[in-house]
Amino acid sequence: MKIAFVLSAIALSCIGLAFVHSAGSYWGTVYYANSSPFIIKQSIHMVVSMGIALFIMKSPLTSKEKTWTIIYWLVIVALIAVKIPGIGAFRNGSQSWIVFGPLSLQPAEFAKITVITKLASSLRFRSKGKYVFNLKDIGIILLPAGLIMLQPDLGSTVILVVSAFIVLFVAGYSLRFFTIIGVTGLVAFIGLIAAASYRLDRIKSYIDPWNDPLGTGFQGIQSLFAIAPGGLFGHGYGNSRQKYLYLPEPQNDFIFSIIAEESGFLGATIIISLFIVLLVATFGIAIRSKDRFSFLAVTGMGSMILFQTFLNIGVVSGLLPVTGVTLPFISYGGSSLMTTWIAVGVVMHFMNEKT
Repeated sequence: MKIAFVLSAIALSCIGLAFVHSAGSYWGTVYYANSSPFIIKQSIHMVVSMGIALFIMKSPLTSKEKTWTIIYWLVIVALIAVKIPGIGAFRNGSQSWIVFGPLSLQPAEFAKITVITKLASSLRFRSKGKYVFNLKDIGIILLPAGLIMLQPDLGSTVILVVSAFIVLFVAGYSLRFFTIIGVTGLVAFIGLIAAASYRLDRIKSYIDPWNDPLGTGFQGIQSLFAIAPGGLFGHGYGNSRQKYLYLPEPQNDFIFSIIAEESGFLGATIIISLFIVLLVATFGIAIRSKDRFSFLAVTGMGSMILFQTFLNIGVVSGLLPVTGVTLPFISYGGSSLMTTWIAVGVVMHFMNEKT
């Protein structure tokens, strides 16, 4: 389990580096007069992220509830700070970034990891009885979720809430609780879509992208134009056609489309297989955990990666409405990659503690 987990994580990140370079080469040439800005930055992100993961793996602070309580409130402060003029930066339709000169940080990414681990630590000393409702647990989830929705960032909110509720489920919360929450959540989700016209437009474009092929349906259509012609073996590495400004910022959320276009069904299958290996190993580590905190935290990390991967691939393949969600390990972005490797660090920490 340990070797499979580590090797699959490293393999996915290395594949990500290769395709960030391929997918972003033309975009970088046009907008930065350099075909390599994304691979250079992503390589730095990867080294830093792996370093942080190693620190988390080795540090005894990772197992302490106080550590995650402090980090939780720091993340809350950061989520508030993104809305302050002069601190938060507005990009791609949402104010989700804190900018420090040439560096930028997306607190919503770190909120997902922090909420899962804080929740796991909060549940660690409780019995395994069936819980009906605990205001503290719900508050741990809804406070950052609400702040992220104010940015607005529906994709990160959904990932955070779903991953956290999976932790509550495996912790022993009753099915009655999830029935009530499910109905309430569905009503709230419909309300959030109806409250913002651009979200409603995305639902309409999901149902019929050809109704507005140059507007709301553009990304979904261009993504399918990348995936479909890839065939079994693809056009070959570096030979994507859709990266030539047809698919906006292909090195980010839609990088899986470029992978499928260049490496075909075979390459896409290898990526999905590596994710399956990683997730089977993660849940295997969770089952072998020595205590309740380890089990819940590792399960939460695996659930977050699983759900985010499903969401991203579902979006780029047209199975789900378009939303801004990165592909773990692979998409370009420092906050996204660092968050994923923090999750790896947490899993490795508890993996080394297992009995």
